[in-house]
This record gives sequence, structure tokens and C-alpha cells, in this order.
Amino acid sequence: AFTRVTADDYREAFGLFDRVGDNKVAYNQIADIMRALGQNPTNKEVAKILGNPTPEDMANKRVEFEAFLPMLQFIVNSPNKGTYDDYVEGLRVFDKEGNGTVMGAELRIVLSTLGEKMTEAEIDALMQGQEDENGCVNYEAFVKHIMSV
Repeated sequence: AFTRVTADDYREAFGLFDRVGDNKVAYNQIADIMRALGQNPTNKEVAKILGNPTPEDMANKRVEFEAFLPMLQFIVNSPNKGTYDDYVEGLRVFDKEGNGTVMGAELRIVLSTLGEKMTEAEIDALMQGQEDENGCVNYEAFVKHIMSV
């Protein structure tokens, strides 16, 4: 359960996303609020919590803080959080030489095709400064990098 202080902090953050002044936020802001509060839900998880709304509902339906808190609690307690070791293990599969690196080009393909597909611009931002002179990425350092973003 959240403490009173935590709930007040969450209410304050929630309020920053209320553009209308009705103490509610749009469905399409829920993921952003959760991320602003240090969580990292997938878009799929958020859609599930919201009852898989249509794009129109995402833009037009609104949620009050009291309905948002249980959603946040669900994400906070979600067992699906990937750990550092999970990500490293997942990338180790692409480490052909067994030297702790993966080809940057291969990593880009993985990021653009698996799970929540990323756009080229998102991938470029994430990969910036990660490749060595041979186009390889130290995936342990890369995972530390993405988990700190």
C-alpha cells in the first residue's frame, strides 16, 4: 500500500498532466504519468489495465486520480519487470564471439522488431555513443545505459 506522503506526491504528479482542470487525465497520458513516476510499463500493459480501449477512447476518455492509483499499484507490483540479468541474458544470444559484444546493426534490428517495436529515431537516440569503432556494442554496458534512462 502507498503511504499518505507517496499518494500526495503521486496526486501532484497526476495533477501536472491534467490539462483541463477537471482533476482527470486522458487515457493516452496514463503511460507517461507512470513513467514520470519511475515506472516502466509497456504500452500493452497500460492498454490492458484500461480495458483495451479504442484509439478514440485513448484520446477522449479521462480517468480520475482515485481510479489511477490502483492502476499504478498494479504496475508497481507487476511481476513482469525485466531485470538487468534478464536483459543481458537475452542479448547474450546474439554474442557470436562470446566476447561480451553484439553487432550494433543486429541490436538495431532486435529493437525495431521485437516486443514494443521502437522507431528509428528512438533507436538512434538509445544507440548514440554505444557502438565501438567496429560497430559492436558491449551489451552489459548497454543494458546499464537503458535501465538508467
